[in-house]
Amino acid sequence: MQLPALTEGILIKRYKRFLADVDFGGTVETVHCPNPGAMTGLKDPGSRVWCSTSDNPKRKLKKTLELVESGGVLVGINTNLPNKLVQEALTEKIIPAFAPYPEITPEFTYTKGTRFDFRVAAPDGRAMMIEVKNVHLARPDGPNPGAMEFPDSVTARGAKHLRTLAEIARRGEPAAMLYVIQRGDGEYFTLADDIDPAYAEAYIDAHEAGVEMHAWRCDITTSAITITEPVSINYGG
Repeated sequence: MQLPALTEGILIKRYKRFLADVDFGGTVETVHCPNPGAMTGLKDPGSRVWCSTSDNPKRKLKKTLELVESGGVLVGINTNLPNKLVQEALTEKIIPAFAPYPEITPEFTYTKGTRFDFRVAAPDGRAMMIEVKNVHLARPDGPNPGAMEFPDSVTARGAKHLRTLAEIARRGEPAAMLYVIQRGDGEYFTLADDIDPAYAEAYIDAHEAGVEMHAWRCDITTSAITITEPVSINYGG
C-alpha cells in the first residue's frame, strides 16, 4: 500500500492517547496519533517520526503520525492501516490460507454488537470470519526478548472477539485471527500475557477450539507498507 507524502520530524511527546507534539525543523506542531495503545518503546522523546498531511479543511489537526523509528527500525503505529493492508493482501491472494475465499466483505456484522474485520467466502458458499490486530510491541529487555508481542495494553474487546471466534470454530465453521506486524525486526510472534492475561486466556481457548492463528510481517518504508511474509507464532502449542 502506497503511503501519502510524509514529513519527517522529531517527537517531543505523545499524550492524551491521540495527541503528539512533533518538531518539524524548528516548528512544533500538535498532530493526531491514531493509536489507542500504550505505544511502549515508540513514544520516546527525540525519536524520528514521519507524519502525513490531510487537505481536509474540517480537520483541526492537519498532520497524522504514521511511522516511528525505534532502534533503527521503522514501525507503523497507525492502527487504522492494518485493515487496508489486509484488504490488499486478500485481493492479491498474498496469504495462502485465505486464497480459497475470493469473496471479501469488510466490516462484517456477525450479530448485533459483534462485527468482524472481514468475512471471506468460497465459491461453494463456505465462509470464514477474520479478525485483524495491529502488532508493534517489541520489548528487548522484557519477558520475551526477540519477539513481537500483542497486546500492548488491556483489550477487553479483543478478548470478546476471540471468544466469539471460538464459538464459531466449535460449530465447525472456519474462523481466523490475523496479527499484522507493522515492523521489520523480531524473530517470532507471541502474546504479552503479563500485560493482558485475560486476552491470553481467550487466545488459548480459541486456539484449542480450532481458530486459525496467523501472524504476518510488513515491509515498511517511508513510501509504502506491504504485508510480505509469515512469522512463526510461539504461544499456545
